[in-house]
Amino acid sequence: MKAHEIMIPNVFKVKENDTIRMVVKKFIDHNISGLPVVNEQNQIVAFISDGDIMSYIGKHDDIILDMFFLVSYFQGDEDNYEDRIKEVLDVNVMRLATKKIVKVQHDTDIENIATMLAKRQIKKVPVEKDGVLVGVISRGDVIRQSFKGLLDDQ
Repeated sequence: MKAHEIMIPNVFKVKENDTIRMVVKKFIDHNISGLPVVNEQNQIVAFISDGDIMSYIGKHDDIILDMFFLVSYFQGDEDNYEDRIKEVLDVNVMRLATKKIVKVQHDTDIENIATMLAKRQIKKVPVEKDGVLVGVISRGDVIRQSFKGLLDDQ
């Protein structure tokens, strides 16, 4: 079985110029946890997940990683969770998104997809054909397809 046979073709996605506000809105509206980030040609340029956002809004006690935090530190402003939540909404998606994209081609075998998802410990992977986004496959899609029909016999 190939990727194009099990992928979800109607992909929720964001553009590289969108903000985290748009990402979070899609996460909430569609009950999802990750989105491909595409350019104007619908080419996959990054992937944004709930984990990427969680890393940003989590407390940074030991190292001040972000310019906002650095400025706040020197100005004496208290860095708190509510402030980080509000600040992140207007951050460009590309600032937090993973740019080393794990993706598969439309003709990739399901076994290779299962192996990739397991080894990389990721929840979903974008599917491309001729360099453009055509779908997405989640771990659940692979599990459902792999065991389809096997449980009905017992």
